[in-house]
Amino acid sequence: MEIMEQLQEIFRDIFDDESIILKPEMSAKDIEDWDSLAQIQLVVAAERKWGVKFTTDEVIKLKNVGDFAALIEMRIGN
Repeated sequence: MEIMEQLQEIFRDIFDDESIILKPEMSAKDIEDWDSLAQIQLVVAAERKWGVKFTTDEVIKLKNVGDFAALIEMRIGN
């Protein structure tokens, strides 16, 4: 399964919304409940899913879902 598809599952779980369809350009402004707490939950869920750790600087620099997917891809070596 592609990283974006797996991220979409994480987003749907965290936001309890099966209708979420992720696009690379999506950001917090596109999902009503995406606040700082949700951001932390997303990061922790991704770290657990892929067995990686992100630095605070990496997370702060993320502008959208595409950046997040690219960071995950870089970390897992794809």
